[in-house]
Amino acid sequence: MQPSFSGSPEGTPVTAEDLPLQFARTKRFSLGVPRGYTVSPDGDRVLFLRTASGRSTTSLLWLYENGGEQPLADPFALGDGGEVPEAERIRRERARETSAGIVSYATDAAVRLVVFALSGTLWTVRTDEGVTRRIPTAGPAVTPRPSPDGTHIAYVSGGALRVVRADGTGDRALAEPEGPEVTYGLSDHVSAESLERARSFWWSPGGAALLVVRVDNSPVQQWYIGDPAHPERPPRAIRYPAAGTANARLSLHVVDLDGGRVDVDLPKEAVSHPGGEWTDPAFEYVAQADWDEAGPLAVVQTRDQRSAYVLRVDAATGASTTLHHLTDPAWLEFVPGTPASTAGTGLVLTTQEGTRGLLMTATGVRTPEGMYVHELLGAAGDRLYLMAAEEPTEAHVWSYDTENGFTRLTDEPGVHHAAVGGGTVVLDSSTLDGRTVTVLRDGVRAGRIQVLAERPVTRPRPRFLTLGARELRAALYLPTSYEPGPSDPNPGSGSTSDSGSGRRGRLPVIVHSYSGPGGQTVVKAATWQHAVNQWFADQGFAVLSVDGRGTPGRDRAWERAIHGDQLMPVVEDQADAVRAAAEVFPELDTGRVAIRGWSFGGYLAAGAVLHRPDVFRAAVAGAAPTDLRLYDTHWKERYLGHPDVQPDHYERCSLVAHAHRLTRPLMLVHGMADDNVFPAHMLRFSAALLAAGRPHTVLPLAGATHLVTQEGVMDNLLRMDLDFIKKSLHLRTI
Repeated sequence: MQPSFSGSPEGTPVTAEDLPLQFARTKRFSLGVPRGYTVSPDGDRVLFLRTASGRSTTSLLWLYENGGEQPLADPFALGDGGEVPEAERIRRERARETSAGIVSYATDAAVRLVVFALSGTLWTVRTDEGVTRRIPTAGPAVTPRPSPDGTHIAYVSGGALRVVRADGTGDRALAEPEGPEVTYGLSDHVSAESLERARSFWWSPGGAALLVVRVDNSPVQQWYIGDPAHPERPPRAIRYPAAGTANARLSLHVVDLDGGRVDVDLPKEAVSHPGGEWTDPAFEYVAQADWDEAGPLAVVQTRDQRSAYVLRVDAATGASTTLHHLTDPAWLEFVPGTPASTAGTGLVLTTQEGTRGLLMTATGVRTPEGMYVHELLGAAGDRLYLMAAEEPTEAHVWSYDTENGFTRLTDEPGVHHAAVGGGTVVLDSSTLDGRTVTVLRDGVRAGRIQVLAERPVTRPRPRFLTLGARELRAALYLPTSYEPGPSDPNPGSGSTSDSGSGRRGRLPVIVHSYSGPGGQTVVKAATWQHAVNQWFADQGFAVLSVDGRGTPGRDRAWERAIHGDQLMPVVEDQADAVRAAAEVFPELDTGRVAIRGWSFGGYLAAGAVLHRPDVFRAAVAGAAPTDLRLYDTHWKERYLGHPDVQPDHYERCSLVAHAHRLTRPLMLVHGMADDNVFPAHMLRFSAALLAAGRPHTVLPLAGATHLVTQEGVMDNLLRMDLDFIKKSLHLRTI
């Protein structure tokens, strides 16, 4: 069976357009894919988001019940079309949201009342009625969330945390900002972008109070992004905490529906702190928080990220008690979904040594060594569900309880995820054969949620490899109709062509890797990277993707290998992989190798031609962070320390500082509205290249952010990448 992106009959093949245009129109094949599952505690109902087809860009809220699915709320019927509030726009950018319509929602504990916001308007719908109601609010509503008992809805408007009854009455402020740079219930940049903490307020189980994060952005430096294509528009001001500069000041507070407020007493600094070149024991990050039956729970982390406290908070007094003190000599990692607790396991925390896993504090049980836990998915009773890998190219769903231990629930090679409630498991499985969403009830298949994504017109055929002494996981793509043959007697003649039949001879190589922390591309799943890489291969190339040191899925030593140097270990892994792949596949022409990538992958591509021009002869670097002092505190200081204390780390990893080394063709691509990797990265690097007399190409994208989504831009970028690489490697272009 050929790989596709839809394992259901609804997957629609499209033949009237090429892969780049389809890739852009379908938002990287994300349209029509269900996501955001919530399972009711009794297991009877499943909520999820999905566009109506693989061609629609508007997400609807859906209900799966009694073996069938139906739309529960449709933005078109609600007349959505207003302007998205600025706070919501920022939240969507941090979440890399590509669709419009209903893109997030929240429910009460029973999953009966559902709330969501459309263009700042607050709506409710009940799963047992299916009738939507507009709830009046004091201003544009952001991140609404109902109380567990469904009687009230908390939301943020104008930086204030407000509450309104579910019937639309009694709207009032619970916590109002004391200044223009203060917010209650919204995430600061670091929390949303680097910590990926999407929430900043949590209801008590009884619905009488909330734990809320207060953010004071006034210490954070202010940067500006202008739109050169529209000089009549003023620049947009952004509070951005670059490495070594001040963070936002965060604090936690308990507010109740009667207007009472208690400030949470957080530790001032860590004790028993591990040593290192740079230590900062001050707590500046709220890594996670929650509120369970025992009270509020918070995880606070030091600036240097080597120490964190798990705290239990007394909601009446604000006093906090340390439950656990977590330390690591490099940096702490937190498994998403932790901390959590059940009666049988006690608190569930992340382990820091060996392979990243879980510790059940009540019993001392740990996940088996060699099992890398990607996420704690949730609990049903005393049974935990987790997403974990024993082989980096796969991820499976496991369950754990004290009676049965760890049980793997998925078998087929791929990347499997799940949502749970009662005896129901919604199993979202992505394999090379496609994507399926199966509803299991008490372990037995009870139905399926439709996947409506289009099948790529280019069918990916990755070959998975383990390369070299470091056992690098890689995927190799050869042209669909390629026929291995004798070496090309004239490798510089441009013997490749666009997609056709019966190619023979040696193939020029394109390396397309991300290979950065937090991301894997070499997985046995239906990802957009596979389709794009196959399209490039079908233009007459061998395409190689490599997950090197620093990527997830292996042990802590593998992740820590980039501590103090985020560039050279990753570049060397890519260079070694090219050589090792050519030993297995002699048709690869190692004299004609280009590299392309985006974000960290763009940083890697530019670094590769600067430092290893003997291997990499051309590069396309998109949205590359070229001066790491310009990236945010939490993400960069985690790996490189404080730039004022360890400037050599930043100098070593800077592309700007090594611009004079460029001897190969390089194209820099950057969105001019990017507020994650600011355009200053590209402009400073280009200026340094120009000052050093190094020719290069610059492609600015007007109005584009870090996630480029515009049709007509995404598709043509792929074609321009291809054209630049062909010209740079002296290949024939058509």
